[in-house]
Amino acid sequence: MTRLSTAVRGLVTSLAALLTVTAASAPATATPEPKAPEDFVSLRSVDRTIIQEMRYFTPHNFVGERIDGYRQPLCILTRPAAEALHTAQQRLLRQGYSLKVYDCYRPQRAVDHFVRWAEDLDDQTMKDEFYPKVDKTRLFEDGYIAEKSGHSRGSTMDLTLVKLPAKPTRPYVPGEPLVPCFAPQQERFPDNSVDMGTGYDCFDTLSHTLDPRVQGQQRANRLLLKDTLEGLGLVNLAEEWWHFTYKPEAYPDTYFDFPVSAKSLVTSH
Repeated sequence: MTRLSTAVRGLVTSLAALLTVTAASAPATATPEPKAPEDFVSLRSVDRTIIQEMRYFTPHNFVGERIDGYRQPLCILTRPAAEALHTAQQRLLRQGYSLKVYDCYRPQRAVDHFVRWAEDLDDQTMKDEFYPKVDKTRLFEDGYIAEKSGHSRGSTMDLTLVKLPAKPTRPYVPGEPLVPCFAPQQERFPDNSVDMGTGYDCFDTLSHTLDPRVQGQQRANRLLLKDTLEGLGLVNLAEEWWHFTYKPEAYPDTYFDFPVSAKSLVTSH
C-alpha cells in the first residue's frame, strides 16, 4: 500500500509539472486593438486633393517625438466631417487654395501622452518654438493641455490653407535651432501654408482666431478659412485659428482609442 501511494504521488507530481510546462509554453493571447465604427473613414478616400501633414506622426510637434497611437500619417474622420471638408476643398480650389490638415481623429492614448509630457516639467525640448512665453507649469491651467480632447470623438480637425501650386515642405530635423511660432513667417519653420500670423499649435494668445493684433493679410487668411468652413457646419474654436469641429457631432460623448491606422477602419481605401 505504501509503494502504491508513493507511485500515485509520483504520477501526480509528474502530471502537475507537465501541465505547468505546457501552460508556460502556450503563446500569450494578444489583446485585439479597438476598431473604429463603420462611419469613420480615411479623408483620402473622400478627397484625395486635400494635403495631409500629420504632425503627430512626426517629431515636429510640441512634444518633440511621434505621439502614441499614430501608426500611419493618416487623417481619419467621421464621414460627415470628411464630406464637409471635401465640399470646402472644391470651393477653395476654384480660388487657388487647398486645405491642409495637421491632425484629425486623435486616440485617447495620444491625449494621455500629452498629459504625461505636460507633467514632466524637465522636458522643455520644443519650448522655443511652440510655447516660448508660457511657463510649462501653466499648460493645464491655461487650457493648452487637457485630459480629454474633442479630437478623440472623430469630428474635429486641425487645418490651414495652402496657396497653389503648393511648395514642398522640408522635413524637420530633430535638434535643429527652433524659432518662436509667432515670429514673422519668413523666420518660422518653413511651412508651405499661407501666413496665419502664427504657426500651428502655437501656445500663445496670438493664436486666438480673432485676436485684434492680427491684421492685414494674416487676418484675411484666417477669415477665408473660417468663413469657408463655418458655412458648411464646421465650427471654429475661438482660441485656435486651426481648430474646427463638424456639428452636429456623430459621437458627442464618446472618446475613442483605436490607433490612427488604415487597419482600424472597416473601409480604408
